[in-house]
Amino acid sequence: MKIFFSVGEPSGDLHGANLIHELRARQADIEVVGYGGPRMRRAGCDLYEDLTALAVMWFLRVILNVHRFWDLVSRADRYFRHQRPDAVVLIDYPGFNWWIARRAKKHGIPVFYYGTPQLWAWASWRVRKMRRYVDHVLCKLPFEVQWYQERGCPATYLGHPYFDQLQQEQLDEAFIEQMRAAPGQLVVILPGSRTQEVKHNLKWLLKAAQAVHRQVPDVRFVIAAFKPSLAERAKAMIQRIDLPVEVYIDRTGELIQAADCAMAVSGSVSLELLYHTTPTVILYHISRLAFFVQRFGRKVRYITLVNLLTAPDRFPREVGLYDPHDPRDQHVLMPEYLTWEDPTEQISGHVVEWLKHPAKRNERVAELCALKDHVGHGGASGRAAEYVLDALSSGPAKPLQTQFPFATRLEEACRGAA
Repeated sequence: MKIFFSVGEPSGDLHGANLIHELRARQADIEVVGYGGPRMRRAGCDLYEDLTALAVMWFLRVILNVHRFWDLVSRADRYFRHQRPDAVVLIDYPGFNWWIARRAKKHGIPVFYYGTPQLWAWASWRVRKMRRYVDHVLCKLPFEVQWYQERGCPATYLGHPYFDQLQQEQLDEAFIEQMRAAPGQLVVILPGSRTQEVKHNLKWLLKAAQAVHRQVPDVRFVIAAFKPSLAERAKAMIQRIDLPVEVYIDRTGELIQAADCAMAVSGSVSLELLYHTTPTVILYHISRLAFFVQRFGRKVRYITLVNLLTAPDRFPREVGLYDPHDPRDQHVLMPEYLTWEDPTEQISGHVVEWLKHPAKRNERVAELCALKDHVGHGGASGRAAEYVLDALSSGPAKPLQTQFPFATRLEEACRGAA
């Protein structure tokens, strides 16, 4: 059996690698090829291109790289025509993966979308592509199933594969204790995994850190960098300010576990912060033009998965933005700020409150623990492997919703945990 993967995000590379391990644990002779990243290569994928190196954001940067994307689509089309894999598995990266799905469908190859893009949050009209080109919609979040099924997509809830990785992760306990033993409270800064995210957000997070330091002089800051190039960018920015900050690479889990609280850029890292029950304030800083444009396509009030899981109304008629003083937002566990303006006062205010008032911080930790108990379960990668193999061996498969009834229970529990 041969399966073609198309994965373009660093987080997708992680989930793809775990799925490959689970597939091979069940069928050792399975052949895995396609586009992905270094983790998938180490898991045994015959990688034709490191697509994660092309993880770009915003329209202009996509245009500048469009010739490279077209070449990759053409190569995949030739592979489908001449090698004909048994299935195509897509993970995230919808702008590119719609074209891969289209070509696979043209050749009659079953398409599985594992870790579906958040179409319910932004430009929901794209669900037509999912309905047209994807045979199996495998969802990470409990509320996604109903949303997709109501729009004619064969959706199944498997759980979030990120929790599989977090459960398997072996943290360096000695390093964690070393960080905790140093004098002063510790705040971890998580500026994102993409260069563009770091460029747009880290300067504001550092400015907020300076405001915190003025009110809590003995506080320490650490930056968890995703890769060396981002660490060098962070170090260059730190040199221009007076702030006690250290930068670490490949220590995200340890730093989150050791920290008293966190400041983070919006993304899947919110689930890691939930897993470690670390009080966190979220930022996603964009240009004034992008902020104006997003108002016309965004369908959800919250940009953070943790907050969406506890929201009593995920798709309100009047979307708006999180406001700590709004009664609708009292369930929010991670204050979040999608903005083009200076967010220093809001971000630093939450951090200072947690640092100066241990009771407030402990209350937030307890709330995060309650939600983690309901949603922080592993096993999604194994369930996905079983689904794919079953579907390919027995033809069209019934959604696994009936085989995994925890989906409904989780949906109810997420709301009750807020």
